[in-house]
Amino acid sequence: MRDYKSLIEPIKSQRTFEEVSNRIKELIFSGALKPGEKLPSENAMAKLFQVGRQSVREALRVLERSGFISVKMGVKGGPVIEDTVHHKIAGLFLDASRYNKVSLDDYSSALIAIEVSMIDFVFKNADKRDIENLSRNIVKAREKLKAHMAAFEENIDFHRLLAKASKNYVFRIIIEAVFAVLSDFRSKLTPDAGVELSGEITDLHEEEIEAIVAKRRKKMAALIEKDVFIARQILTSKS
Repeated sequence: MRDYKSLIEPIKSQRTFEEVSNRIKELIFSGALKPGEKLPSENAMAKLFQVGRQSVREALRVLERSGFISVKMGVKGGPVIEDTVHHKIAGLFLDASRYNKVSLDDYSSALIAIEVSMIDFVFKNADKRDIENLSRNIVKAREKLKAHMAAFEENIDFHRLLAKASKNYVFRIIIEAVFAVLSDFRSKLTPDAGVELSGEITDLHEEEIEAIVAKRRKKMAALIEKDVFIARQILTSKS
């Protein structure tokens, strides 16, 4: 059993729930607490921090809303460290986009600029595992297409994997936020919309993998632009 006494010090503050949540964040940022790790019970943390149980409960609510933890239900449940902050950012980004009525054209042109900027990072940092993950994505997409289903989620995941291959977490956050909005556009269409175009995107993704391996930057940039253009066609389709 982990010795949390060496990690957690008593709280001496009036707004104790904020101090508790900040202390837990610091432990996550430092790597002392890692994703997937289960935190002690509310009672146990209250004793460790030397605060009331209500302060711990409120701190956990703050952390959950911020995407730092999830609270599992059931006998074996409880607060668990989660790396979902970028999902929360994506949600806020989507809300801001709806509020300001940002157009699909704005997102399409911005996505092209972002991904073209990301190319050099992908070329420099992508490893064998990244290429394998991208290739597996193509296989999954083609399985969907064979069943006459649009591989929309797989096509989006390809871009997430590209951002991951860049080894730059900022790109991952930005891509996640942009695709949260594009997914919202897609949700307004029928499930079978754009099956044929989804196949074209999957073909382009296969070419993009080849361009990454060969480090053909100009080719990669052209493929990305075409990729986003076809995706925009799907999102503006009526069927």
